[in-house]
Amino acid sequence: MTTTAAPTRTEPAAVRLPGAWALGLHRGALEIKQFFRQREQVVFTFSFPVVFLFLFASIFHDDVRGSGVTASQLYVPAMMASGIMSTSFQSLGISIAVERDEKVLRRLRGTPMPPASYFLGKIWLVLFTGVLETAILLLVSTTIYGVDLPSDADRWFDFAWIFVLGMTGCALLGIAISSVPKSGRSASSVVVLPFLVLQFISGVYISIGTIPDWMLDIGALFPLKWLCQGLRGVFLPDSARVLEQSGSWEFGRIALVLAAWCVGGLALCLLTFRWKDRREG
Repeated sequence: MTTTAAPTRTEPAAVRLPGAWALGLHRGALEIKQFFRQREQVVFTFSFPVVFLFLFASIFHDDVRGSGVTASQLYVPAMMASGIMSTSFQSLGISIAVERDEKVLRRLRGTPMPPASYFLGKIWLVLFTGVLETAILLLVSTTIYGVDLPSDADRWFDFAWIFVLGMTGCALLGIAISSVPKSGRSASSVVVLPFLVLQFISGVYISIGTIPDWMLDIGALFPLKWLCQGLRGVFLPDSARVLEQSGSWEFGRIALVLAAWCVGGLALCLLTFRWKDRREG
């Protein structure tokens, strides 16, 4: 009597899931696609700083005494810094609050996607829109307002780290403030008001020399003031340093403050971020 061996069962090969970084790239591509599908948002995001630059540069276009620059040139780095904070702090603060209110975050939290991938996707969106908006402003500034691009590598290196640190700090602050609004409908009011105040006390709309020192001291606690100052140091001649509160660009202090906001913003996100609405517990 012969016996036949039972067929051996082969275990299915383990499927290796993509990591958080790879999923973050895919999530970022999806965020960018969704952004460009909303035409009104695209037009507003990229035209807002250009329109404000045109308005202020048309109203204030005289030479700034003793600085070697015109008022219109002075507004270029200010609007660039404001645009960076708008595409990071304001955009994330509002959009994440709306997604939380619409239960998008709760559904994403229930998927196998690592939480870090969601935030990486948002950061990729912020970097993409920030770079594109800055490029548009530089094109307008050099062709219309006579702003000279840096001619040496050191200035471009300064621009790179100021842009990255400023964008990262503002993005983390935007993620943190997204937990403050009680609903998606109130997000715009909660986020836009402090951003508007910061623009006035950080040297975006009003020259540093005309802002009271106590307001400048408050503005110095936040990244926008240092973003403005750093970008002025990159795109304006050294003669314009006399317009600063300290009479110098203070690149070292700018690096310390922006890096501190990156660390502090991350801590705030870890302490305050919520995937669910407050009403859901």
